[in-house]
Amino acid sequence: MKLNKKKKKMSGGFSTSSMSDIVFMLLFFFMVTTTMRDEEIMVQIKLPEASEIAKLERKDLTSYINMGQPLPALQSQFGTDTRLQLNDSYKTINDIRDFVAAKREQLSEADKQKLTIAFKIDEGTKMGVVTDVKQELRRCQALKINYLANKANRN
Repeated sequence: MKLNKKKKKMSGGFSTSSMSDIVFMLLFFFMVTTTMRDEEIMVQIKLPEASEIAKLERKDLTSYINMGQPLPALQSQFGTDTRLQLNDSYKTINDIRDFVAAKREQLSEADKQKLTIAFKIDEGTKMGVVTDVKQELRRCQALKINYLANKANRN
């Protein structure tokens, strides 16, 4: 009787040939679905709390005006007074008209009247500044205004 020794069979491993396809498919997926941040926040913003909050329907028709003190790293250059941030720079109330006009230029004719201006305002900002901005928006016929807030915790 002859004894045959059983040889250990090597497992085949897994094929890595399709791994590059999977990696590129994931890369393409994330490139398509990721949105890039439009602007860098240059003011300190601690949003106030609100009891009633509604979400914006179309964020693509929304432009943001940030109001608050400059960030601590920028306070030596710009001071500690309330500043307006339109896009990526500090502006004055007189620049709001150009800001609204530029945003309307980017929209289609049907969406121009649906442009919404959203205020991101630090809770320590004085209402006089907010009122001045609202008056300038009224002169520009930008009448849809939204205030951003955090939902109040009910404990």
